[in-house]
Amino acid sequence: MKSVEIMIDEHKNIKRMLKVIRENCLNILKGRDVDFEDFYKVIDFVRNYADKHHHNKEEEILFKYMGETLGDAIKNGPITGMLIEHDLGRLYIKNLEEALGRLKEEKEEAVLDIMTNSMAYAELLHRHIDKEDNLIYTFADARLSEDNKTIVDDKCMVVENEAKIKGIQENYINLLENLEKKVGILK
Repeated sequence: MKSVEIMIDEHKNIKRMLKVIRENCLNILKGRDVDFEDFYKVIDFVRNYADKHHHNKEEEILFKYMGETLGDAIKNGPITGMLIEHDLGRLYIKNLEEALGRLKEEKEEAVLDIMTNSMAYAELLHRHIDKEDNLIYTFADARLSEDNKTIVDDKCMVVENEAKIKGIQENYINLLENLEKKVGILK
């Protein structure tokens, strides 16, 4: 499935951002000030690339077709689990943003919430991506009919083409590379 290949590639980019998150938290542990600008860029990437672009394709296309065609056991089990994890990730990012706001108000203990929610998000997504890449996507490829695979691929390509016109991939990969360079992941 071409759409699954694209989503796996997007997972690689998301995992790169998880390394950036980890490095930003490590820098705080080393005594550096919280880099608000970088954390807000991370939030932007997560909300617009990982969530609105990537998770939207999963939720509205792939998972939807899996649930509709493969039965309630899939819909109410693994698919529901993935959706719950998406929502939990959104909660961690919301909490991170709120903690950044509290730190701006000079509430020093907010640093704990910044690190906790950042790392909770990173750990959740590492496990989540592993499940999707190795279980959910493989299952979809094995069990969806060829017609449904074509429908999923076609619908995902519409999303990809719209994203290309808007420059989503280019914009967020550039943002990611700049953050990687800043924290020393890319030289």
